[in-house]
Amino acid sequence: MAKKITAYIKLQVKAAQANPSPPVGPALGQHGVNIMEFCKAFNARTQGMEPGLPTPVIITVYSDRSFTFETKSTPASVLLKKAAGLTSGSARPNTVKVGTVTRAQLEEIAKTKQADLTSADMDAAVRTIAGSARSMGLNVEGV
Repeated sequence: MAKKITAYIKLQVKAAQANPSPPVGPALGQHGVNIMEFCKAFNARTQGMEPGLPTPVIITVYSDRSFTFETKSTPASVLLKKAAGLTSGSARPNTVKVGTVTRAQLEEIAKTKQADLTSADMDAAVRTIAGSARSMGLNVEGV
């Protein structure tokens, strides 16, 4: 018989840098999950990623206080800011442009995100990422 699911917890944790401090500790502690066990497993799974990149994770907690988790790819906004060399997007994206990204950069980001995107092909994925870039106040070249 399958285990009974008691909670889904969605967090963004820096890759290979999970520790029991907030937000991880309080979110897992209130569901009775072993926090250090999660931190060790998460850090091991994200070891190949660039340390410090925020990584969305969905933790499924079961009635016996065991858990499983699934990591997603880094948010497009973080990857776009990194590609453009910015610390934040534009406060007024339609009027004030703060940087530029090329099609090659968008393709690289789309390859990274393709598993989490619902687009049918690579060109559609690039257009999706380009839309995110425009909404952050970035000029998009070549799309």
